[in-house]
Amino acid sequence: MSDTDGKKPLGLGGGSSRPGQVKQSFSHGRTKSVLVETKRKRVVVPTKPGAPGAAGASGSTSHLGDPSKRPAGISDAEMERRLTALRNAKAREAEDAAKRAEDDRIREEDRQRRRDDIEAKEREERERVEAARLKAEEEARAKAEAEAAAKRAEEAKRAPAPAPARTDARSAAPAAPAEDTTARNQTNAPAGAKPGLAPRKTERDREPRGDDRDRNAKAKADDARRSGKLTLNDALSGEGGRTRSLAAMKRKQEKARQKAMGFNKPEKQVRDVQLPETIVVQELANRMAERAADVVKSLMKMGMMVTMNQSIDADTAELVIEEFGHRTVRVSYSDVEQVIDTVQDSSDNLLPRPPIVTIMGHVDHGKTSLLDAIRKTSVVSGEAGGITQHIGAYQVTTDSGAVLTFLDTPGHAAFTSMRQRGANVTDIVILVVAADDAVMPQTIEAINHAKAANVPMIVAINKIDKYEANAQKVRTDLLQHNVVVEAMSGDVLDVEVSAKTGKGLDTLLESIALQAEILDLRANPKRAAQGAVIEAKLDVGRGPVATVLVQHGTLRKGDIFVVGEQWGKVRALINDKGERIDEAGPSVPVEVLGLNGTPGAGDVLNVVETEAQAREIATYREKAAKDKRAAAGAATTLEQLMAKAKADKDVAELPILVKADVQGSAEAIVQAMEKIGNDEVRVRVLHYGVGAITDSDVGLAEASNAPIIGFNVRANASARQSANQKSVEIRYYSVIYDLVDDIKAAASGLLKAEVRETFIGYATIKEVFKVSGIGNVAGCLVTEGIARRSAGVRLLRDNVVIHEGTLKTLKRFKDEVKDVISGQECGMAFERYDDLRAGDVIEIFEREEVQRKLA
Repeated sequence: MSDTDGKKPLGLGGGSSRPGQVKQSFSHGRTKSVLVETKRKRVVVPTKPGAPGAAGASGSTSHLGDPSKRPAGISDAEMERRLTALRNAKAREAEDAAKRAEDDRIREEDRQRRRDDIEAKEREERERVEAARLKAEEEARAKAEAEAAAKRAEEAKRAPAPAPARTDARSAAPAAPAEDTTARNQTNAPAGAKPGLAPRKTERDREPRGDDRDRNAKAKADDARRSGKLTLNDALSGEGGRTRSLAAMKRKQEKARQKAMGFNKPEKQVRDVQLPETIVVQELANRMAERAADVVKSLMKMGMMVTMNQSIDADTAELVIEEFGHRTVRVSYSDVEQVIDTVQDSSDNLLPRPPIVTIMGHVDHGKTSLLDAIRKTSVVSGEAGGITQHIGAYQVTTDSGAVLTFLDTPGHAAFTSMRQRGANVTDIVILVVAADDAVMPQTIEAINHAKAANVPMIVAINKIDKYEANAQKVRTDLLQHNVVVEAMSGDVLDVEVSAKTGKGLDTLLESIALQAEILDLRANPKRAAQGAVIEAKLDVGRGPVATVLVQHGTLRKGDIFVVGEQWGKVRALINDKGERIDEAGPSVPVEVLGLNGTPGAGDVLNVVETEAQAREIATYREKAAKDKRAAAGAATTLEQLMAKAKADKDVAELPILVKADVQGSAEAIVQAMEKIGNDEVRVRVLHYGVGAITDSDVGLAEASNAPIIGFNVRANASARQSANQKSVEIRYYSVIYDLVDDIKAAASGLLKAEVRETFIGYATIKEVFKVSGIGNVAGCLVTEGIARRSAGVRLLRDNVVIHEGTLKTLKRFKDEVKDVISGQECGMAFERYDDLRAGDVIEIFEREEVQRKLA
């Protein structure tokens, strides 16, 4: 027996069924079309015998005469009753349909009648308003004519009596207006009017009726619709306010027609899409000028469940690009930087620019004071400890009108990288040497930086006002470093100055102007800006801020730029006086706001065209930097890993976290920390950054058991509370001297103490005795120094050390004593050692631990 039991299987086919679709609605606006089976109703219409449809009727009633085709258990009377009921139902349905049609017709006629009544009322109201307006105009015109006639009559009365000969002319004068009016009426009269008779009504005065009224109303409505203004008449007539113009209505209808016909789709624009090795879905959509949702949908069809912020590989992206009908242009990641290639400026576009002057020299030689004297300001008072710890960038206008850009670099040994940056972006270096101190280590370093950057140098011999000043010694010391000044027949300018009294400042500025004139400094201000980041910091209120020295082009507000691993859009430019400016040309130092992160000091700023380019370049550089750091930190072989682990195990580490106010200070501190230590101990900077100390810094310090060093920054309230709870030490510094000394002292505490031995005496064994409970006891004679119970001892046999230990007992006669002086006899027993012989020498010494310090 089959599973179907003789039943007909379900399906969409069959004689009395047909397929159909039903649209299901779900939440959130989702719909779904479902295929269903629609049963067709079988309609049996009885017909009279002999009629054209009798065959069909007989076919439908054939069950009555043919019992084999009749359903089981149905008699002839029952079958007849059922057919009669079916015919009655059909008749009732036809009557109901006719009645519904008649009701619909009556309702439609009623609606049409109401519409006609409303339109008629509106028409009448408009006609009434128009008639009132025309009547008001006619009355106003009649009143004006009456006033004019009265005025003319008044003038005629005031006129002198005319001569009798001109009586006809005067009598003819009043008839002129009437004749003019008659002529005007005849001119305005309709065709066929009899001349000399006043027309009954002109076209303007005639009452519009029938089609004319409809035409006038439509024209007026069209005019009102075109004008879009609400007039007083429209307001009185009850019509609404502004309506859409006819042109807008036509455009809407045309758009709907084209949409219905499928003609409104614009022509597809094929684009060349640059495709790197990996690309974010959102960026891919932007490059194709497609919706990101469509791109995500396409990827989902491929089986990739991604979001618009995820990256996909180049092969998958190429399939998507081809699906959308665009062309793929494969590029490598390094190609993204081609948009910022150096522009070759033609000589026609080059204009003179101010020179960039960097002041360098040893610490406390008066660099900032000299710049203060030139600027006539006071910057030293604002620096902690009276030393410069940041690169300061300023513009100065001399009395002669020349504009100079100055960079003031720190002179402390820790700020080597800052001095190097200053020399790399400068045109002229002013080497400040104190006349009372001569050449010092940082002076030599500044000379080397200037020579490496290949920039001309001017020697400023400062503090010439002091009694112990010796400018000639400075010139002589400079000869040791291949710096020959003009006073000694060389080519390096030297000027004796005093920042305190202002002596020699004019000569120094003239020397700078002369050197700049020789260099003939020029730049193109009309190209995309390029500059160097002198300093960078994280400001709480303004976000990341970079001090940029523009070298080429003009940096404007709103420019999109990339600098190092960061990018941004110029939100504001602030000059050295704290004023907001709209643009900065070549050789102008400005603070730039609008970065997405703090760049590194020394990074190059380049202006690009779009945000996508800037973001892509920054991402590429960040990835390259990470790969480089990973490659540098990874050992290549197992032997190297084991050697590194062993070396780290033998070296004691002092972990610290460093947070500074600016990027340059943070770098200087890290470099100074790397120099602290030796083979036994070193300082390890776990993390350094710019900005205030935060909760994340406290968490990292707690996990690493490290102190936090804050340089010119403070911890916020939450971080302070967290540090107190977690017992994390936070130390604040504002002078780099103090910071380096404290860290050096802390690292010195990790050094193993040095053990020093001091020999305090010698004793010779004369006889060895065996004592029960103690062992062998040596009878000794102290020959030199003193024998002490708490001291250490060595046993020498033939001047060879055979044992080193401590004394178990030291007796004089039968008494236990603490020490025995030279020339006295005593008994000595060694701790856990009994091999004692007569003639052996006992060396007595004391150990002393001396704490070591790092140099």
